[in-house]
Amino acid sequence: MTEQQKDEAQRASNDRNPKRRIAASAYLLFRKGRRYLPPVVRGILGFVLLIMGFLGFLPILGFWMIPLGLALMATDIPPLARWLKEKLQRARKKNRD
Repeated sequence: MTEQQKDEAQRASNDRNPKRRIAASAYLLFRKGRRYLPPVVRGILGFVLLIMGFLGFLPILGFWMIPLGLALMATDIPPLARWLKEKLQRARKKNRD
C-alpha cells in the first residue's frame, strides 16, 4: 500500500460522515480492482451488481448495488466514466457549499 493510499484510508477512518467513509472505501476498492481484475470480470461483476440492485426490495440485496455496479462498469466504458466523473464533481461541489 502506498503512502497516498494510507493517507486516504486514514482520512476515511477519521471522517464521521458514514456516506463519505463508504465513498472513500469504494474509491480504494475500485483503484485496486482496476489494477488486479481483468476488464471482462469487472464488466460481469458490475452487470450482476446492477441487476441485483433492481431487486433492492428484497432482504440483503439493496438499491446501493446500482451505483456500485455502474461505477465498476464505468472503469471500462469511457462514456459512462465521463458521466460518472461529472456527477461526482457536481456532488463534491454541492457538498463544499
